[in-house]
Parts: sequence; structure tokens; C-alpha cells
Amino acid sequence: MPSEATEAAEPAAPNHVLEFPGGYTRSVGPVIGRFLSELRDGRLVGVRTREGRVLVPPTEYDPDTGEDVTAEFVEVGPAGTVTTWSWVARPGRTHPLDRPFAWALIRPDGADTALLHALDLGVFEVGAEAPRFLKTGMRVRPKWRAERTGAIGDIECFRPEVTMIGAPSRLEYRLKGGRAMDRFLEGVSEGRLIGHRCDVCGQVIVPMKGLCPRDGVPTTEEVELPDTGTVTTYAVNNLPDPRAPEVPFVSAYILLDGAGLTMLALVAGLPADQVRMGMRVRAAWRPREEWGRTMANIKWFEPLDEPDVPFDAIKDYL
Repeated sequence: MPSEATEAAEPAAPNHVLEFPGGYTRSVGPVIGRFLSELRDGRLVGVRTREGRVLVPPTEYDPDTGEDVTAEFVEVGPAGTVTTWSWVARPGRTHPLDRPFAWALIRPDGADTALLHALDLGVFEVGAEAPRFLKTGMRVRPKWRAERTGAIGDIECFRPEVTMIGAPSRLEYRLKGGRAMDRFLEGVSEGRLIGHRCDVCGQVIVPMKGLCPRDGVPTTEEVELPDTGTVTTYAVNNLPDPRAPEVPFVSAYILLDGAGLTMLALVAGLPADQVRMGMRVRAAWRPREEWGRTMANIKWFEPLDEPDVPFDAIKDYL
């Protein structure tokens, strides 16, 4: 009698291999043969149908009408447009790339149909999600292999066209701010925000400039302002900035309580899409031991648990 362990065992499942020694060989005919010969020589071609459409990859017949195609071959691309795509986060052993990539239908310039190929978007960790810049409509170009044999694999993959570059840049300079700015930064080093009051219009200018931008008169009367204020207008930024906590981040014009001019600062402490005009904020100061004569003493402004200021009260400061 068989034991319970034998009855529970999985049935044998031997491995099977289907292989054509030397590869599967077939004749390609004049249409596909021309396409593959052009690939070997580093060119993409399509064939024109009797209706005037250009098929890539070419076929011996028009898929819409079933009629034979013409004998006219048309060079297309090599650049093209992604019409649709599917992300491969975990490439398999037989995939063309060993890192995450996309299978994409790519319509070469001058063609009316698209060909399927691998789209390489750079080095990503296995399991990574599709990058945000991968979109239908992306412009791409083929990466040709150095040694070509006349097969679709002569194109190693497609890659995005270069649309942006990052050039290293660094500028070192010393800026002497003058008496007014020097006094303002001295106050910031002490955790104080100091402005100048104009004798003509009465507005408080912060950061102090030594003159009133409205009346053009010198200013000397100092006024210390609180570190609370109101967002008048703002921008959501999607490019990294070493000063910002994350991307996207918000830069905003803050009207400090009692001030007559706004000052530019970062806003954090809430999602970027929740920042709004009229929102009440307070400065988030760095630890005292990190202070210096710099506005970097304030990391950013954070929201206050106070009602928003009506638009009419800030519209003159936009």
C-alpha cells in the first residue's frame, strides 16, 4: 500500500526543451528581405501600399485591403514617436535588456504604422516603477549595434531623444550688502526681523534697503516685525533645490505682519498642492547653534492654525 507521503507527493514534471539545431530557418521573400538588408546597413525602410500608406515593418500585403503592396520602398525615421508602451519592471532571462525597460510601439517618422521594440530609459533598480517622463508621444531614436546581421535585433533598443542637458555650473562671489542689509542680517543672526519705516508713506520695508522703493527717500527708522505673515502668491517648483525639503516644493512671497513689502521664502510643512493665497504662516528657524548672518537661519515658513486672510486684504501686494 502506498504511504500517505507518497500520495501527497507532487507528480513528476520533467523539463522539456524544444530546439531547432542551428536555429529555425525560413525564407523571407523580397519585401521582408529588403527590410532586413536595410537594417543590416543601418537604415529603416517601409513599403508603400496602393493606397499610399507606408508600412513599417513592411508586409507583403495591405492589412486593410488584402492587396499586394507596391514595389516602392521608403526610407523612414530613424527617429520616431512612441504610440503606446508597457513597462517591464523585472526583466526576464530572455529579455533584450537586463534592467527595467519598456516595450513600446514606435512609429518612425514618415511611416503610418508602428513597430514593436525595447525602449531603454536608463538605469533603474529591478522592480522600479515606470519613470514619470515615459509618455505616449515621446520622441525616440534607435541605438544600432556595431555588428549587424540583418535582423530586428540590429537595433539594440530605442532611446529618448535628448531634450535637456545638465551642465555643471558654479559661481563664487562676495557680495557686500551695504549698511542697511548688514544691519538686517545682524538682526537675523539674533533671531529678529528688522525693517525700515518710510517717513513719507509709512510702509515698513523688509528686508530693509536704506530707501523707500515707492518714494525714493532714505529710511532710517527701525521696526522689528514678528516672524508670522501671509502668503500672497506662490509657485510650485518641480526641479530639485538643496534648500527645499522635497520635490515638488513651494516658493512664495510672504507679507510679514506689519510689513509693506513681501519677501521671498520657501513654504513647507504641508503638501505643495495645499498651499494657497492668503494662508497664514510662521518662520521655521533652524537650531540656535546653526545661526549666522544669513537668511538661511530660516529654513522655510510653515502653516499656522489660523483662518486665511481674505483676498481683498492682500491683493495690493501681489
